[in-house]
Amino acid sequence: MPAPLKIVRSDASIPKKADVVVIGGGIVGVCTAYYLAKDGVKVALVEKGRIGAEQSSRNWGWCRQMNRDKRELHVATRSLELWDALQQDLEDDIAFRRCGLLYLSDDEAEIQNWAEWCRWASTQGMRTEVLSAEKATERAVSSSKPWKGGVFSPTDGIADPSAAAPAIAKGVQKQGGSIHQFCAALGIERRGGVISGLITEQGTIETDRIVLAGGAWTSSFCRQLGVSFPQSSVRSSVLSVSAAPMHLPDAIHTKDVTLTRRTGGGFTLAISGNAQLDPTVQSLRYAHRFRKMFFQRLGKLSIGGVQALRYGHESRRRWVAGKPAPMLTTRILDPRPNRSLVEETLRRARILFPELGVSMVENSWASYIDSTPDGVPVIDEVQPGFIVSAGMSGHGFGVGPGYGQMTAALAQGRTPDLSFGQYALQRLLTGKLDVAGF
Repeated sequence: MPAPLKIVRSDASIPKKADVVVIGGGIVGVCTAYYLAKDGVKVALVEKGRIGAEQSSRNWGWCRQMNRDKRELHVATRSLELWDALQQDLEDDIAFRRCGLLYLSDDEAEIQNWAEWCRWASTQGMRTEVLSAEKATERAVSSSKPWKGGVFSPTDGIADPSAAAPAIAKGVQKQGGSIHQFCAALGIERRGGVISGLITEQGTIETDRIVLAGGAWTSSFCRQLGVSFPQSSVRSSVLSVSAAPMHLPDAIHTKDVTLTRRTGGGFTLAISGNAQLDPTVQSLRYAHRFRKMFFQRLGKLSIGGVQALRYGHESRRRWVAGKPAPMLTTRILDPRPNRSLVEETLRRARILFPELGVSMVENSWASYIDSTPDGVPVIDEVQPGFIVSAGMSGHGFGVGPGYGQMTAALAQGRTPDLSFGQYALQRLLTGKLDVAGF
């Protein structure tokens, strides 16, 4: 079943010409388009399905700095500032609030790792509070058990995944950009070897700058241009429950279950890192590059089924004229959740937080979380005029504004004001990778 999502009205028709065209209406795509439009750039965003309908509306809604990879912390910090501004500037409420994120554990090694990360983060200007057993248990007063320790990050927060991407897309329109749903990008037109337009199912938009923010579809599209982009996706399952008493904090992470308060008072429940790998030709093609990451996640990943093969988002084939490209038959990735994992998530949540025993299950859904081999995205101009902004590896919602702003700068031929060399595609093709934590 699809996750909750607010609907955006598309512009009447695609423009004949644009300074920049953005492919993909997830959080990174709409943020890129938003900051381009704010800079006065004539931008058009094309989306094969609906704005925010895939992973951008199916995540927890966390906007965090805590436990970020060191290569991403500066973007996460910037993103929180941008979330604050978006909450003020957009006409629609995105329910962003800096409620703080609470991490709890009984594992001494895990607590020590969090404490070491916090010591490093303090040198970068981030505020965190390492919690003793007494303080952790006090903060988790609604839990059924005491805790050995934890961490609280008071300046982190959450936003509403069902509302954020649609609200930002409306902001693009207000700033003079255009939004085109059910308008799949099919290829790139070139003249003299130089990009001259984007071919869509509704016609060609003349442009010399294209941003691909295609999420789980990115590698397949890149292949059409002769660009190798190592990418693999896992299927994550989530559920939501009805409102519970207000003793529960807004956002809590434990190894057994993670809770996030939703707009309206209910909660999103998930088990962090647990997912199914639905094999595809693409995932097998790049499997050797993901060995270290998969090894780190042993016990959390399991082999799934053939859903991904049917959807075609990880197809290795070239699209042939006269035959439908996979995104024309699969407008929105809406995989089936793992029913046993959903039931286990609910069981764990009710054991740890008994107040949830009175909550009713409202919905459950699944999504494909795309990843790079090192868990860090690609933000790079991989061909002249063609910029890739993808591979967010499950971190994209919270850092979407920061990466969107960075991508918008690249699309204008400017150097971003935050370091971005660590996001180059080339690192995934050669050299030893430093795999990020989860």
